[in-house]
Amino acid sequence: MSVLTRDEAQTRAQLLDVHHYRVDLDLTTGDETFRSRSLIRFTARAAGDTFVELKPETLHSAELDGEPLDVTALDGNRLPLTLTEGEHTLSVSTTMRYSRTGEGMHRFTDPTDGESYVYTQLFMEDVQRVFAAFDQPDLKAVFELGVRAPEGWTVLSNGITEQQPDGRWQAAPTPLLSTYFVCVAAGPWHTIRTEHAGLPFGIHCRRSLAAHLDADADEILAVTKACYDRYHEKFDEPYPFDSYDQAFVPEFNAGAMENPGLVTFRDEFVFRSAVTVTERQTRAMVIAHEMAHMWFGDLVTLRWWDDIWLNESFAEYMGFQTVNEACSDLFPDTWIDFGVTRKAWGYEADQRPSTHPVAPDPEAVPDTASALLNFDGISYAKGASALRQLVAWLGEKDFLAGINIHFKRHKFGNATLADFIDNLAAATDRDVHAWAERWLRTTGVDTLTPRLTGEGTHWQLHVDRDGSRPHRIRAAIHDRQPDGELVLRERREIDVPQEAPAELNGPRPALVVLNDGDLTYAKLRFDEVSQETVLRGLSRIPDPLTRAVVWNALRDMVRDGDLAPADYLEVALAHLPEETELALVQGVLGFARTQIADRYVTEEERPAALATIGEIARALLRRTEDGEAPGLRLTAVRACIDSATTPDKIATWLDEGTVHGGPELDPELRWRILARLAVLGATDESVIAAELERDPSATGQEGAARCRAALPAPEAKAAAWSSLFDSDDLSNYLFTATAQGFWQPEQAGLVREYVPRFYEAAVALGDRRGPAMAEAAGRYAFPSYAIDEESLALGESHLAEDTMIPALHRKLVDQLDDLRRALRVRG
Repeated sequence: MSVLTRDEAQTRAQLLDVHHYRVDLDLTTGDETFRSRSLIRFTARAAGDTFVELKPETLHSAELDGEPLDVTALDGNRLPLTLTEGEHTLSVSTTMRYSRTGEGMHRFTDPTDGESYVYTQLFMEDVQRVFAAFDQPDLKAVFELGVRAPEGWTVLSNGITEQQPDGRWQAAPTPLLSTYFVCVAAGPWHTIRTEHAGLPFGIHCRRSLAAHLDADADEILAVTKACYDRYHEKFDEPYPFDSYDQAFVPEFNAGAMENPGLVTFRDEFVFRSAVTVTERQTRAMVIAHEMAHMWFGDLVTLRWWDDIWLNESFAEYMGFQTVNEACSDLFPDTWIDFGVTRKAWGYEADQRPSTHPVAPDPEAVPDTASALLNFDGISYAKGASALRQLVAWLGEKDFLAGINIHFKRHKFGNATLADFIDNLAAATDRDVHAWAERWLRTTGVDTLTPRLTGEGTHWQLHVDRDGSRPHRIRAAIHDRQPDGELVLRERREIDVPQEAPAELNGPRPALVVLNDGDLTYAKLRFDEVSQETVLRGLSRIPDPLTRAVVWNALRDMVRDGDLAPADYLEVALAHLPEETELALVQGVLGFARTQIADRYVTEEERPAALATIGEIARALLRRTEDGEAPGLRLTAVRACIDSATTPDKIATWLDEGTVHGGPELDPELRWRILARLAVLGATDESVIAAELERDPSATGQEGAARCRAALPAPEAKAAAWSSLFDSDDLSNYLFTATAQGFWQPEQAGLVREYVPRFYEAAVALGDRRGPAMAEAAGRYAFPSYAIDEESLALGESHLAEDTMIPALHRKLVDQLDDLRRALRVRG
């Protein structure tokens, strides 16, 4: 299959003006394939040769202006076209194959009730798996979809759908859309409908999740309506589509997809077990993120994939900011969670060899395969951080004015970085072009360190910068009270680089925290006195967002080798049991468990690290015995399970169906315990089978696959490996679950023989099953716990051969860099 190059897209855009697609899908032809017919009306501005893309199981016929084309001319995914100048009509009839990898038209049969569902994910170049198209973002057109579906199904699409007398479903014509936004979701959905601002709103899930969606419907719809209203306060252009549906679909690869009028979400967001408020906040943020795309991405679309940050950075920033503004009664400060979780993702990505600018040069994104690699922590988290810094520097009023100019000038069209910056510049006297060059065209993370000079009651605060970007930050100056409490003396606005140091009156501060409020994107260090204050008194810092900034600095210090992992754990043990902000507890425990205990300490040091994490968790359990903080208690229970080094206590919980003092064990906790027992060799296949009979849902199937792969027996590992790499029967989610169970730090010796086998197996899998499964293999099936020089050399030798598809190559570049970092931290 050929990937589309930027040059080819530019040439085709100069040649064609695409007007209209009529797409008819027949989903009644069986479980493996469906029929697809597309009728495309377009104009050729001159005579010339081009092509239309499709990836059919069978190409039945193709006609250009009523004349048949040679179907054997299909070359990979390209059917060549020779055009005269003027109007044309292209008709293509195919049989297409359903996917089980989350790409194209994905089909899922629910093991709970046997009902089947299909939905499209047409991002980047997967529309070709569903219907023939001129597949590039700047050839927008009107789409009319008709779908024949099995009896009892409901069909959802980008516009309002109606069932016709003959049983077919017809969707209303769309406004001008890029091909990758077309969406169909069909099945016996459970649906909740309402109306808001004169538009029909709906939320949908599979029937087996109906009770869980019903339980959360009020919150989901309240968040949706609040964000919708807030965007209409911010944006001059009204919501541009005829309805707003949100479908929670099974086995979805991403968090969600911003299809106009029909957003698709992974249906893990329909919570079937207890969750914390931060997990509900994440769902709210994703709702807000996808709705922001209705304007930035859908109304105004990138011209080529080098500008993907225009879509994702904007939606990421708006998602957090809008939930913070519109849903503060439910979620008081979303920026804490952003700093602890999302921002760390950006920092990690930006320090790897695979880093790239937020806005890369067009030449760096020559084709769709390379573009797919940029959907990472830089395009999302770093880009959102850059926009937050831009707002701090520019002011929200001018920022929104520039955004609205951008929407007005380019609505239903395409735009570039240059257009966006020009439109921002039209709303301010500041040099936005220079800012963009320094922030969006560069890579890496600056480091900011405070330095104090002076004596007595006269001090100067210098900010030393390792890097090149300008920063507008706040410094939080704290004093220590006689009882040890830290009190904020003042917050000082500082531009870095400084024209002159900041003058401080009063005694030498006990603590200076740069980037208070987390308004810029930079790693932080402390002066010597501040670092001692942090290590002794972190929990005494009064503001939770400031504490988040400090915890992130400590995290970066561990990753950079400036703070020993054991010292980080001691700080966590000293201060985390007193922490009131749930997002911080989750973030610190997550880093301690998955990075420090699993990777940054040696095999000999690991039991002590797990014991410390367990001690923190038990302290939190004692603190929450009164039931006043259920989210904190749930977090502590999860940490107790994941850090258990002996099976007795958690096995008792599983047998009794409850944690002493609560909570009762729901499916998520039962599978979590069973997975840990499997790793410890304290369960067997009969117990896993019994639990699966108790919970035969899709999530239960994944839990069983994870547990079976985690059993410390050669035959269990052999069976798991075979299911991963010797056949293509596993869906994307079952593949991930099996891979998650396979590699365990406790079982390094048992699985060492599989480390050298991974690379050839993953390359072959990527070649057979494509980028989504290749990425899953690189992310989840990589031997990340084989942390030694031999494993590193083995991986580097395979990378040097460079015979793998780009998605796998990029993932392995990142994994091997993380392995190098783990070795450095251990050293």
